[in-house]
Amino acid sequence: MRLPATTPVWYLRPLFWWQQFRYGAVLDPTQIWARRPRALLAFMRLFGALRRARGPITLELRALIAVRVSQLIGCDFCVDMNGAFLIDSGASRDKLVKVCNWQAEPLFSEPERIALEFAEAVTRTPPDVSDELFQRLRATFSDSAIVELTAVAAFQNMSARFNTALGSGVHGFCAKL
Repeated sequence: MRLPATTPVWYLRPLFWWQQFRYGAVLDPTQIWARRPRALLAFMRLFGALRRARGPITLELRALIAVRVSQLIGCDFCVDMNGAFLIDSGASRDKLVKVCNWQAEPLFSEPERIALEFAEAVTRTPPDVSDELFQRLRATFSDSAIVELTAVAAFQNMSARFNTALGSGVHGFCAKL
C-alpha cells in the first residue's frame, strides 16, 4: 500500500472491526478510501448494488466480468477478491483459471463469451465497442442486462485502477477457499 494506514472516522470503525474479524486485517482499499469517508460509503453502496443476489445477469457472470477486467488492468487485489466471488457464485476453479484465455476454452457459454468480449472492449482505453459487437450483445441480453454488464465492467475498471495506482495488496481470498 502506497499510503500509510489512517485512523478511521468514528462511523467507519465498525467496518474496520468487521474486516479485521472477517479477514484478519482491514483491507487495503478500505484503508485507502477511509481518507475520503463519504466516497468510501458511496463506493460500498454501488458495490453492494452490483453484487446483490438478484439482477438481470447472474452473480457468476458479474464475477466473471469483474475477474477479467481485473486481469486486464493488472489488479492482483481485485483478481483475488473477484476470483473468490466467482467461486462463491458456483463457478468451478477451472473457469477461474481459464478466464484469461476464454476465447480458446470450450468451458465458456456463448453468452459468457459475448459478455467477456464486451467487458474487454469497455476496458480498452478509449473504450472500443463496435456496432457489430453491440448487436450481438442485444441479441443475447435484455437492455437491463446490458446496462448491468456495462456497470459491472465500468465499476471494476474504476476499482482496479484505483487499487493498482495506490498499491492495494493481495489478501489471499482465493487461497482461503
